Amino acid sequence: MSGAGKEKFGRLAEEFLAVLANERGASVHTLRAYRREVNDFAAWLEESGNAEIRKVEHTHIRGYLSVLYGRGLTKASTARALAAIRSWFRWLAKEDKVEQNPALLVSTPKLPKHLPRVPTKEELNAVMDALENPRKDDAGAWPERDRVIFELLYGCGIRNAELCGINLEHIRWRNDSILVRGKGRKERQVPLGDIAATVVRAYLPQREEKLKASGKSAMINDGPLLINSRVRGEARLTTRSVGRIVKRIALSRGLPGDVHPHTLRHAFGTHLLEEGADLRAIQELLGHERLSTTQRYTQLTVGQLQRVYDDTHPRAK
Repeated sequence: MSGAGKEKFGRLAEEFLAVLANERGASVHTLRAYRREVNDFAAWLEESGNAEIRKVEHTHIRGYLSVLYGRGLTKASTARALAAIRSWFRWLAKEDKVEQNPALLVSTPKLPKHLPRVPTKEELNAVMDALENPRKDDAGAWPERDRVIFELLYGCGIRNAELCGINLEHIRWRNDSILVRGKGRKERQVPLGDIAATVVRAYLPQREEKLKASGKSAMINDGPLLINSRVRGEARLTTRSVGRIVKRIALSRGLPGDVHPHTLRHAFGTHLLEEGADLRAIQELLGHERLSTTQRYTQLTVGQLQRVYDDTHPRAK
C-alpha cells in the first residue's frame, strides 16, 4: 500500500514515538507507557481490518476501549490508553496524515477521585530526625545518601526522575539552589535549604571515596549526585532504586506502605499551602505547567480550611 493514508499503522506509531523521545524530551516512563498503548491500538486496528489511518473514526476508538474493558482494565488504565491515542492522532493531524483528531470525540472515562493520603508535617519530621540516627540492622542502606534522597524529595519537591538526573555541577552553592531538568527537558531552579545543603555536604566525601575506589574519579566533580552503593555501570542511582529506598525507610519508621517518592512531592506542596504559601509560587517550585495541576493540593487541605473557618468566622460559632 502507498500514500500517506495507507501507511502501516505500526510504522506511524513508531514515527510518533520517535518524535516523543527525540523532540519532546518525554521521560522514560512516559515513553514506555505510550509505546505500549499506541502499539497495542495500532495492532488492534490492523487486526480489525482497517486499511487506512484516514478512515479511523471515533467509533473505532470507542470499540477499542470496549475491548480494553472486556480485558478487565480499570477506568484509570483505559483513560491512560485514550490519552496516548489522543496524542498520537494529534501528531497525525499535525503531519497531515489525518484530517482531524477523532479521539477528541471520545469522552474520557469518569474516574473516582482518590485524594492521596499525605503524611503530616509531624510524621515526616519524625522520619527525617530518625534518619540522623540510622539503625545498624538496616541492611543495604547508605544512611548519608538516603538522607539526601529524603531531604531533596521533600525539601525541594522534585520528581523522582529529576532527583536521579541531578549531577554535581547542577548544585548552585552560591545561590543556594539546584538546577532541575523536568518534563519536556524544561529547566527550573529550586531552592536548596540549609538542612538539605548540610546533608548533601556530609554525603559528598563518601561519594568521592566510592568513586575513587571504583576507578571513576572523572565523575567526582561532574557526575551524578546520587550513585548506587556498588558504583556499577554509570553509577547513577535509578528511579526504581529510589522507590525501594523510600518505601523501606517509610515502613521502618512507621509510615504507611503506600508511601513512594511522589508522596513526598505531594507533601511538599501540601505543607507549603497549609503554611500560607501562594499557589502560583508552589506552581513554580513544583514545575507545573498548569495552575490547575497545582490546585489539586487545595483538595488536601479542606480540613484545615474548615478549622480556620470555625475559629475565625463570627457566623461559625
